[in-house]
Amino acid sequence: MHTRFNVLSGAATALRALAVLPGCESRAELAEQPPPPVVGVAEVVMREVSLWDSFTGRIEAVESVEVRPRVDGYIERINYLEGEEVEKGAVLFVIDQRPYRAALARAEADLARARARAELARSELARAEQLVQAAGISVEERDQRKAAAAQAAADVQAAQAAVDAARLNLDFTEVRAPIAGRTGRALVTVGNLVTSQGDATLLTTVVSLDQVHVHFFPDEDDFLRYEALARAGKRPGTRNGGTPVRVGLAIDTRYPYMGVVDFVDNRLDPATGTMHVRALLDNTDRLFTPGMYARVQLLGSDSFPALLIDDKAVLTDQDRKYVYVVDADGRAVRKDVVLGRKVDGLRVIESGLAPGDRVIVNGVQRVFFPGMPVQTEPAAMVAAALSTQ
Repeated sequence: MHTRFNVLSGAATALRALAVLPGCESRAELAEQPPPPVVGVAEVVMREVSLWDSFTGRIEAVESVEVRPRVDGYIERINYLEGEEVEKGAVLFVIDQRPYRAALARAEADLARARARAELARSELARAEQLVQAAGISVEERDQRKAAAAQAAADVQAAQAAVDAARLNLDFTEVRAPIAGRTGRALVTVGNLVTSQGDATLLTTVVSLDQVHVHFFPDEDDFLRYEALARAGKRPGTRNGGTPVRVGLAIDTRYPYMGVVDFVDNRLDPATGTMHVRALLDNTDRLFTPGMYARVQLLGSDSFPALLIDDKAVLTDQDRKYVYVVDADGRAVRKDVVLGRKVDGLRVIESGLAPGDRVIVNGVQRVFFPGMPVQTEPAAMVAAALSTQ
């Protein structure tokens, strides 16, 4: 009897244990379920924007001069440091001046003789005028003296011209900078013979620096679009200059330098289908050196209202782009979007979002499926850098 009671008691205990197990398992699962992930959310940005078209360009000097001699001779002195900046008119090279000083002295002596002969001829003509009135000489002789005086005056002018030419040649022995700018390497050394005849000897080059040009080449489609905008009065006309450009150098992540278009060529290059465009940049701070590579952005549209988001929020599903938006219930909702170009580091959204949408910017990889609950914290809809569009 006692044994039977123990068996029944153990069976009852087992049944009660089995009845309790499902409730314990449910509570354990609830205890182990993780909380919703924390994501950074930012409201879509809405503002007026303008689109900028990007090109590659090259920095060139506004003025670039090859310095060559205007007289022949041997280089006597190099009067500048290679690569230094010089003012307009600074003496760069000195050619041996001795033969030109001698030529000037000879020309000045010839001028003095010509003036003496001219003075004698004038005196003889004055006496002849008096004598012809007193019938002391014939009219014919008076006319001969008059012609001699005129010839002597012409000889003075010729001698004066020879002096001026000799003095000019002496001045040309000092080879001066034709413009203000930076000098190049001296291509001759002291003692070399240089010539001004035919293919004159190249001495050095000088490039201006206060302003520089950046040359770039939009294609035909871009050019036609710019012309249409100019005709519609929606942007400064490229034909008249004034269209703004932004420029960045190879080390720049942004486009920190501003300039304006000052030249558009008069024909497209049929070989490349591009138009030569040139912009003018200030170079007071000497940031630009001729020959540098440059990234150029040209204003390519009228301003218009746009929705913008950070590229970090955009995900890809095969050929579709989408973002996650947090709804009023705190759930991540997928929205397919059509992307436009980038403006100041943010992506233009052509369709798929509305003003006021809260987009997941940070932690989007924690959202595993649409409709998933999330916890939100504020984030900034700011891109790290301005990028090429």
